[in-house]
Amino acid sequence: MANKNKIKVLIVEDETSISNFISTTLKSNGYTTIVSPNGKDALSMIPSHCPDIILLDLGLPDMDGMEILKELRKWSGIPVIIVSARSDEQEKVMALDAGADDYITKPFGTSELLARIRTALRHSAGNGNTQSDTFSVKELFIDFGKRRVTVGEKEVHLTQIEFKIVSLLAKSQGRVLTYDHIISELWGPYAVKDNQILRVNMANIRRKIEQNPAEPQYIFTEVGVGYRMVDE
Repeated sequence: MANKNKIKVLIVEDETSISNFISTTLKSNGYTTIVSPNGKDALSMIPSHCPDIILLDLGLPDMDGMEILKELRKWSGIPVIIVSARSDEQEKVMALDAGADDYITKPFGTSELLARIRTALRHSAGNGNTQSDTFSVKELFIDFGKRRVTVGEKEVHLTQIEFKIVSLLAKSQGRVLTYDHIISELWGPYAVKDNQILRVNMANIRRKIEQNPAEPQYIFTEVGVGYRMVDE
């Protein structure tokens, strides 16, 4: 990841009190910030200011933030974190499926915001690199080439589909993958979007890799949205 002092964050937010809070928080943590109070200005500022990451509100005065996201994704892969008061699960699913890297619901804590930004930037930095042959977080270790999974010193025996689910989440570490996205990646774009088969597989995975499946430490559920592999 680039030096934090060189990381530029575009904050697209029409509520001055919120944009000031976010900007002050980020600046105190070494980031450079620019602010746009509306969608039209934001779209013109992106190519001219070249931000490293965008914090995007959905409820803007001139256009919906989803329009900005969809337009941006036609030509740019800049990481985008939705920062919105809309807590509806379907809104989150739509934003993530449209290309958002993450979604934070207002109100949020400073630590959570900073952690989400670090995760999005790490994921973005990794997109240009060759995918690693292995993955590890805490005691979970995955060797993609050998299709081998271990937790601590114990080897975990996953079915083919279970391994594919774990691998997909690991390769998008820290990001929420929607149910539909996972199903499309594993069973194809025309597969029936039936979350039940995914939930059954996830229950089996958790029994195998989690010390307490009821309190997972590796794969988290974003209720009504999808799953996320722990970042650190």
